[in-house]
Amino acid sequence: MKQLFTLIFSHLLFSFNGIAQHTFSIVAIDSLTGEIGSAGATCISTEDGAIDISDIILGVGAIHTQAYWTTVNQNAAHARMIAGDSPSEIITWLQANDNEAQGGIVSDRQYGIVDLNNGNPRTAAFTGNSNWDEKGHRVGANYSIQGNILISQDVLNDMENALLTTTGDLCTKLMAVMQAAKRPGADSRCLEDNISSASAFIRVAKPTDTNSSYGNLWLDINVWTASGTFTGDPIDELQQKFDEFKLSADLPVNKLDLISIFPNPIHDVLNINLNNSGAQKIVVTSLIGEIITEVEATTNQPKLDFSKFNSGIYFLTFYDKNNKLGIKKVVLTKN
Repeated sequence: MKQLFTLIFSHLLFSFNGIAQHTFSIVAIDSLTGEIGSAGATCISTEDGAIDISDIILGVGAIHTQAYWTTVNQNAAHARMIAGDSPSEIITWLQANDNEAQGGIVSDRQYGIVDLNNGNPRTAAFTGNSNWDEKGHRVGANYSIQGNILISQDVLNDMENALLTTTGDLCTKLMAVMQAAKRPGADSRCLEDNISSASAFIRVAKPTDTNSSYGNLWLDINVWTASGTFTGDPIDELQQKFDEFKLSADLPVNKLDLISIFPNPIHDVLNINLNNSGAQKIVVTSLIGEIITEVEATTNQPKLDFSKFNSGIYFLTFYDKNNKLGIKKVVLTKN
């Protein structure tokens, strides 16, 4: 009964008058392939819970309007991008012309925008000071990561690190970003349920795509707990469907790319998610090649305690039953 009341209350609180409080997300582009990507998650459990914020304008860019999301602001941002405004110009316009009729004020909003700009990508983000803590954004040359109602700033830091350290195509990087965010209460409202979020999505548009509406892009995966089709964390469900997509699309799967580690840099405990990589052993070596420890992976999410090690750079080599899958680097810093 308590769970039912919580669900009803959440629905009323975050859906009234079109308002929705969305949580962590990323927009990014690949200037070489012309691909445009969008991914995110929230503690809203419905089909349109997280994916509402995703707006990809084919051949141009992507916009996430989140935190007290309104259709009017999202549609206005879409129109400004089609009109040729840069990401920073769109955000400036949105701040000056915020629609308050659907609820919230400009300081409640959060935006992340990126465009291709003929191979010279532009990005911009905005986090209003009335967003619920923890809040913030991280912006790079071809990406914008943003979040609010987070359990900690580490969610954003780990997402950015995963993007910058993961090899492979854009979709692989976006999936790694989502895995890096995953932890109980990444959206702090979901902490009581011991999950990161209640709905999640990943979308990538190819230059050959002709329809950007939900379900029509080259990669377009959306999961939500209210569907009743899975138990566990939505990001793990997203990963499973993503892996199935890569196999069906005959895309190369690098098993090392399936493995996520966070946080990085670390201060004490390193979290590892082996996903479906098949890794069974992890060997940790120092910068000079000295073996520090070897761990048999008896669970899919092992933890490594670095608290007794000295600050510095370490390498994690992953092995399945017969082969070396590859190496990931971590940096240990002591407070």
